[in-house]
Order: sequence, then structure tokens, then C-alpha cells
Amino acid sequence: MFAAERRQLILEMVRANGAVSLRELARVVQTSEVTVRRDVRALEAEGLLDRRHGGAVLPGGFTRESGFPQKSHLATAEKTAIADLAANFVEEGEAIVVGAGTTTQELARRLARVPGLTVVTNSLLVAQALAHANRVEVVMTGGTLRGSNYALVGSGAEQSLQGLRVSRAFLSGSGLTAERGLSTSNMLSASVDRALVQAAAEVVVLADHTKLGTDTMFQTVPTDLITRLITDEPPGHDDRAATELQALADQGVQIAVAGASGSPGGDQVPARQQRRDVPLPAPRRGQVPGAGPGLRTAAVLGDQTSGTERARVADLRRR
Repeated sequence: MFAAERRQLILEMVRANGAVSLRELARVVQTSEVTVRRDVRALEAEGLLDRRHGGAVLPGGFTRESGFPQKSHLATAEKTAIADLAANFVEEGEAIVVGAGTTTQELARRLARVPGLTVVTNSLLVAQALAHANRVEVVMTGGTLRGSNYALVGSGAEQSLQGLRVSRAFLSGSGLTAERGLSTSNMLSASVDRALVQAAAEVVVLADHTKLGTDTMFQTVPTDLITRLITDEPPGHDDRAATELQALADQGVQIAVAGASGSPGGDQVPARQQRRDVPLPAPRRGQVPGAGPGLRTAAVLGDQTSGTERARVADLRRR
């Protein structure tokens, strides 16, 4: 493939998806990442795209949101590894929140084996993944369906989350930086994600390395509210992704790296060994009118799961 053809294909992929990793670009155009990096530099010089940590994005500093069909084919191996690791942080009998996204969908598929679990979600994909799990109770928010990511959004979704208390929230997004935290490209999705955060004692972000250093329009979780980041190991040449991980760790975010024996500022993640209790937030006054019995059940379970039932896997300790 000639350079001009290769660069045109790279540009089309970035325009279709908003952000694409160098690894994925190299796979599609069937060349090395070194060659792809050179092509991306040339396209950036023409103002057609911007280079970001380990990938390329649309020009202008902010990526736009791609639809589910495009997202589902990006970084699939990384998402699988992240979901495998994230499942270790979920205990029997917990009440948790799982937000919308392709990575959280992968996590949901693994949660079907956790007995006594209650999962509150605004994602049809998460609910579908758990629909036949007899030992898992699924509670869906209200709201208006947003077809591009099969999620319920709007005031109905946000109001149904008021008064809810769970041990932790598992969220994904379009970008993550140490300066700004987790962000997404859609205002309605961001607003619901913020409501999910308010319902949880802890926030666990699931983000593959291509999202590190990427900033999008609407902030969902500021860095100081992120308890833990679960990500994959960046490629060896991706120094900026490693730098971003270190910056997040320096701000107190616990880093768990899938497929790695260690991570910036932390030790190896043991599988369900040491535990510590996590207090739930103080109960909010009142119950939202119209909130269904499922949401009340989730709130009650949040009370019942205090103490050792909500104990979690040992945290990564900063060196």
C-alpha cells in the first residue's frame, strides 16, 4: 500500500471513530506502528488530525464520541483484560453501579457468576449481559433511550438514582487525564454518570491506554473522586501514557494494570486476598417519588452490605 493510500485510510478511520490507537491503525493498514506514527505526524502537519498518547484523534483538542458499532471493535483485547481484572474487585452480596460503555459491558458478562449481586445500571447492554444470571438482581434506571450507546439518559435516569446507596461505581468514558479526570463527549451521558458517582462510596474507572491523555468536552468524574483506575499496560514506546499513569498515581488514584505484575506507584494486585472495609456515604433524606421497588431494594442492600460484605481486594500502595 502506497503512503498516500495508507494515510487516507488512517484519516478515514479517525474521522469515523473520533480516536484510534496506533496499534489499531497498524493492524488495519497492515504495517508497523513506526510507519503509522510517521503517517500520523504527516497528517498532523497538514492539520487533518492530532496526535495523542499512543494514537490519533480529530483535530481541535477534543475528541467526538463514536457510536457503539465503532467502539465495539476498538481495543477489544485490552477491554477483555481490563474486565477480567475488574471482576476481582466485586464481592458476593454487593450492590454496585455499572455505567454504560463497551468495557463495562465486558465486565457485566463476568459478573454473572457473582452470587447475591445487585447491579444498578442505565445501560441496556449491561442489563442484557446479566439478563439470564439467576443469582444477580438487575435494577435499571428510568430515562430516555440514547440509541448510539444503548443507554438511558435524561432527568428520568438522574431522578431514579437519587437516594440510592451502593458500595462502588464502575464507569468508563471517552478520555482520562490527571488534570481533569474522566470525561465524555455527550452532555446527557455526562450528567447521568455524575449521578451514578453520587450514589457510590467509591469510583472505579475502566479505561484502556488509548484513552489516557485524551480530553473530551464534558467532565464526569474529577480526578480527586476517582478511587481506582483499571487499565491495560501501555506499549513500551508509549512514554506519554506511562507519564499520565504516574501523574494519576501521584494524585492518589490507585492504579491496577491488567496483564502486568506492577504499576506506577503500586504493587501487584492480589486476587481476593487482603481486604479492608469501605464505609458507605450517609443516607440521603427522602425517597424520590416514582422510584420503583427495585431501587429501594438496592438501597436496602447497600445498608446490609456494610462491613466485611463490602470488603475489597487490597489496594495498590504507592511507593
